[in-house]
Amino acid sequence: MSETPMLPSVGDEVMDGKSRAIVTDVRGGVVWLRLKSGGGTEWPAEDPRKLTVRRTRAEMIQAGEL
Repeated sequence: MSETPMLPSVGDEVMDGKSRAIVTDVRGGVVWLRLKSGGGTEWPAEDPRKLTVRRTRAEMIQAGEL
């Protein structure tokens, strides 16, 4: 049995290809991202199932980073 990849939630840190990003919104099933470094333009994830969740928002809060 294969494991279903975890879909990201708002505030999660993800990898979108080679870009480290933060999930800013999920609208109508579309996951929106912005660069982890902050600011800039948002873009829709081409395929949210291909995003790699590096850390969840809850993990970053627990680590005192948010």
